[in-house]
Amino acid sequence: MRAVRFHEHGGPEVLRVDEVDRPGATGHDVVVEVDGAGVNPVDTYFREGSYEPFAMPMIPGVDAAGEVVEVSEYVEEFEEGDLVYGTGLSKEHYGAYAEYAAVPTDRLAKLPEGVDPVAAGGAGVVAVTAWRALIDHAGLEPAETALIHGGSGGVGHVAVQIAAAAGARVVATAAPEYHDRLRELGADAVLDYGRDDLADAVREAGDGGADVILDHRLDDYLQFDADVANVGARVVGIGENDPEVGFERSPAARSKDLRVTMMSMFNTPDLSAPLRRLAYLLGEGELEIEIARTYGLDEAGEAQRAVMEDSFLGKLVVEP
Repeated sequence: MRAVRFHEHGGPEVLRVDEVDRPGATGHDVVVEVDGAGVNPVDTYFREGSYEPFAMPMIPGVDAAGEVVEVSEYVEEFEEGDLVYGTGLSKEHYGAYAEYAAVPTDRLAKLPEGVDPVAAGGAGVVAVTAWRALIDHAGLEPAETALIHGGSGGVGHVAVQIAAAAGARVVATAAPEYHDRLRELGADAVLDYGRDDLADAVREAGDGGADVILDHRLDDYLQFDADVANVGARVVGIGENDPEVGFERSPAARSKDLRVTMMSMFNTPDLSAPLRRLAYLLGEGELEIEIARTYGLDEAGEAQRAVMEDSFLGKLVVEP
């Protein structure tokens, strides 16, 4: 089969398409013929060497979706012909930038009929991250106000939809060119993150402030989060550009009993559990994975460059 691999750490140019043996279904794995593999920033971290892969040469790609073509003798919950999607590869397994991938069943879920497997290939990391942040960590309740920073991003556009499906008032920040689409996806208010009066605009749109805040750039927004939070608000941090994160004025956080949680999707105890819940939303039309662009295997380097440098709404996906 054809697979993208890197034999050494470096820039996008180290990615190349190799002919390799197709994996087999052993242990509690199934083999998936890959229709779509999401392109995520974490893929570039493995390639650059920030995160050490378990083996070299390495096939990148945390997310996969497609048809099950082989099942281990120890697997009972999946069978050949099932359409599935999953996440959590690359760290301890070969990834999904390939024609076929062996995926452990504890990081897979079946796709409902009618769900596009190419789009589902881009769902894993962003959808599980958004679900874990809003539902598992923040405990978002109906009628609460959720502030989603970076609403046009992969996690952001999914978080907007999950928060809307949960019955929350959804306030998102994004560049102006994405406002209309985010409203279609469920945002009650979309604000330009560059405006000078953003804090006042969030308070007005949120009817006083935010109860739950999803923050992808804690180094830029943590103090802002405290300033616009309601009493008892929960902030969930999923990333930052600068590792030095902290409050400039901690009383703003303390006076509101603010709770701040840092999270990584890779710590999810059972990835299949949120994947099953998210699959239900996909099947019911309550969740849509917006695909900005797709790439062939030989374009994987360009896809990884774009995911780090370009502005777009939604996800980039490799189609083997």
